[in-house]
Amino acid sequence: MNVSPRIVQRAIPERAAWRLENAGVHPLLARLYAARGVAGAAELKQDFSEMIAPDGLKGIEAAASVLADAIASHARLLVIADYDCDGATACAVAVRGLRALGAEVDYLVPNRFETGYGLTPELVDLAAPRRPDLLVTVDNGIASVDGVRRAHELGIATVITDHHLPGADLPEAAAIVNPNQPGCRFPSKHLAGVGVMFYVLLALRAELRRRGAFDRRAEPNLAVLADLVALGTVADVVRLDPNNRILVAQGLQRIRRGRMQPGLRALFAVAGKDPARASATDLGFVIGPRVNAAGRLTDMRVGIECLLAEDYGQALALARELDQLNRARREIVADMEATADALLAQVQPGERASLCLFQPDWHAGVVGLIAGRVKERFNRPTIAFAPGQDGELKGSGRSIPGLHLRDALDRVAKREPDLLQRFGGHAMAAGLSLRATDYPRFVEAFETAVRDMLDPAALESRLETDGALEEGYYNLMTALLLDEPVWGQGFPAPLFADRFEVDSQRLLNGQHLKLSLLRGSTRVDAIWFRRNEPLPSRIHAAFRLSVNEYQGLANVQLVLEGCEAAH
Repeated sequence: MNVSPRIVQRAIPERAAWRLENAGVHPLLARLYAARGVAGAAELKQDFSEMIAPDGLKGIEAAASVLADAIASHARLLVIADYDCDGATACAVAVRGLRALGAEVDYLVPNRFETGYGLTPELVDLAAPRRPDLLVTVDNGIASVDGVRRAHELGIATVITDHHLPGADLPEAAAIVNPNQPGCRFPSKHLAGVGVMFYVLLALRAELRRRGAFDRRAEPNLAVLADLVALGTVADVVRLDPNNRILVAQGLQRIRRGRMQPGLRALFAVAGKDPARASATDLGFVIGPRVNAAGRLTDMRVGIECLLAEDYGQALALARELDQLNRARREIVADMEATADALLAQVQPGERASLCLFQPDWHAGVVGLIAGRVKERFNRPTIAFAPGQDGELKGSGRSIPGLHLRDALDRVAKREPDLLQRFGGHAMAAGLSLRATDYPRFVEAFETAVRDMLDPAALESRLETDGALEEGYYNLMTALLLDEPVWGQGFPAPLFADRFEVDSQRLLNGQHLKLSLLRGSTRVDAIWFRRNEPLPSRIHAAFRLSVNEYQGLANVQLVLEGCEAAH
């Protein structure tokens, strides 16, 4: 059975809300921002000029110097990408930006099923026939000690740009730019891989300016890459701290004004979304999954080529291919979820602090999605496994607040040094591989680590809301108002809670609950996606305001995310 979340309300610092309102912020937004830790209007500024300066990133001056030297000597650069949306957008930003700055550059992306993640020695050997002088990693490389060593043996220099947590040893690269590397004092530790690469381009442009490279030609406008930076930042589910919110806001502004890359325009078209009303939610749940589908099922080159396309017709053909891959990905996930349901029917999640799932016919490219769905249902750190090569299992995990997943895997590795073949990741998501014969041992070792590290209270599922919404705000104008700001990881979209009478309810397509709700004299339409069980006549519901468009008409609609019986 699913864990029913308890609906709770966020604390609202009244003084902060008052200051924001007095600074001209809409009263509803002032309340929402204050509840998310915004203390003053200065934290809401979204101009590029408010970004943290690049020089705070350790290694960025060295990277800019190496890249500037490479451009001056007409060296061949090869970008080493990653096979998720952050890696794809970081690659597109790197290739577009470096070319605009005068570099001779191409890219290579590993195949999830053949060469694995990052700059491995095997990938360096694949790159060598292209005769690169310099490898530039994006969204990977901080753990590529052996890969960088192999590149050095072949006489190829390396610049690492990454945001993942480092291991005990760092690669001996010509330069490393990563806000999470030891000794880096950059205030924002939450840059996505695409954000790190964007910062490197800013520093490189400044270095080229210092060298007089733009004395006889115009400086390229790197702001044209903001749409790709926004997409990768949102899709990688990094914390949207003030600096990341600036990056995303700038990208959304360009998208809404129609000034985006042809590939992004094509992706909006195949998704049936209007870019003029683009939101961070669209980037995370509509566009990002279509790019990710390429890396999950086949080869991320399709996604990267779409983002690099200069011709809209070519971009549209690639976007349609990505859309088909995403449809296939959803069918695979649906089949795997059905199997996961059968597996979990034999388990009482309440007895465990963690969940591990494995089936020999699961697809390695989508087990992370399964882990995420199961984690959401049961509020347990979850790792789903699929067969790899040579008797290995590949696992992808998702965590809950209160457990740093990579640290939990690190604890397992230190307690049982021969258990994990490889692992890496973040607080909320991580990947690993192990021998298939060691799966039962890992399940218990991971459970022990989670129990040691996690407060049992964190296993209680809670739905944190912004409390009741005043009656005058149940309208289309408010829904559009709430669509404007940048919401996401660490800065959650508004979620309200109130009591309603259920006036009517029916199933749509056998899987979505369509409702008509009464709140006093106010009647409002509502829907609960992926819910097929009827509700009681009186409910205490957690909901989002959304815009529902049907036959050319737009109306406000509540999207329910949880409820309790109201007495």
